[in-house]
Formats: sequence, structure tokens, C-alpha cells
Amino acid sequence: MTNPPTPPRSRLPHHRLVAYGVAVELLLVIKAAGIRDATLRDQAHRAAKSACTNTAEGAGRLTRPDKARAFAIARGEAVEAVAALEIAELTGDAIPGSSAKAIPIADRLVALLTGFLRR
Repeated sequence: MTNPPTPPRSRLPHHRLVAYGVAVELLLVIKAAGIRDATLRDQAHRAAKSACTNTAEGAGRLTRPDKARAFAIARGEAVEAVAALEIAELTGDAIPGSSAKAIPIADRLVALLTGFLRR
């Protein structure tokens, strides 16, 4: 697996957020899973990308309700991405063992995002 690119020194809030890096890591694992079913691949990729963008959006929002909304969406998208990968793997449409790589990353991301929601 390749490491996510290191952003240049930045003042953007999502670059300082560990959860964003974990979301990017999840995206890369989902992409590397080689999902052959076009529908599941699209669903998994879109959900993983949405987990990244909504995590970044939450970091950039100012009010608690705005942050919570974006982080809650990111959390749901992370779970959806892994579920699509699991289904693809169960049906023989993904590299065996892919979900075993993705689940610990998704667990960590969900935990981080849940922590943001409880603040």
C-alpha cells in the first residue's frame, strides 16, 4: 500500500486533523482492493471519497452543529465504503483479505469521528 501524500505546510484545518489522514488511508485501501463489480466499486469509491471530503469539511466548519453534521456524514460514508468492500469480497469480486485490511482503518476513523460528535 502506498502512503498518502504529505501535504505541503498548510494552514488548512483538515491537514492538521488525524481523522483526515485516516480517511485518506481508508480510501487508498478501498481502491487497492480491486473491486471488479462496477456497481460495488463505484459505491465503495464514492463512499470512501465522501468520508475524506466530509471529514475535511467538518474540520473547516466553525459551529458545533455544522461540524457535527459533516463528521456524522463522514462516519456513515466510511461504514458504507467498508460494507461495499465486504460484499464485493464475499461474492468473489475483490482481492481476498481486502476487507481485513480496511476494517481496522475504518474502525479507527469511526472512533475518531464519533469522538468529534460527542464534544
